[in-house]
Amino acid sequence: MSDTEQTPVTETPVVQAEAAPQTAHSLADLKDLAVATAAADTPKREPKRDALGRSYATGRRKDAVARVWVKPGKGEITINGKPVGVYFARPVLRMLITQPFLVADRYNQFDVYCTVTGGGLSGQAGAVRHGISRALTYYEPELRPILKMAGFLTRDSRVVERKKYGKAKARRSFQFSKR
Repeated sequence: MSDTEQTPVTETPVVQAEAAPQTAHSLADLKDLAVATAAADTPKREPKRDALGRSYATGRRKDAVARVWVKPGKGEITINGKPVGVYFARPVLRMLITQPFLVADRYNQFDVYCTVTGGGLSGQAGAVRHGISRALTYYEPELRPILKMAGFLTRDSRVVERKKYGKAKARRSFQFSKR
């Protein structure tokens, strides 16, 4: 073959990959997806309630541990004997606690009594949210897929890394001076 001759180029067909399932961007999409997965041959769970009609669960986040009782009511949340607005003054922490109710469409339908110990306010708010989510699934087992898809039932295992010897903190070294 000479340099002037060109070999014909055969076009290879472009294979299109299947469209990946889109993530749920809205609350309605999340609920529809959770209901669809819940209908797929899952055994029926029984509600766990005590003699007073409450469900109990424990929530954890960092060093904070929350013991949470949930019962039908007007939406009052009491933490360590104080209203939620007094105990958690920052609006972000109050919003964090009410997220499970908003996702499950149960806002102002349950009263929450909670005792929380350990950690700081942010960790305690996360522990209360985890406890509320678990208690809601014990009270109404059909809410489990919705709360699971939103990620509220997963225990956040991130904790503070321990200090190492020979270091100023967990990773920070002492200042080094060459001379």
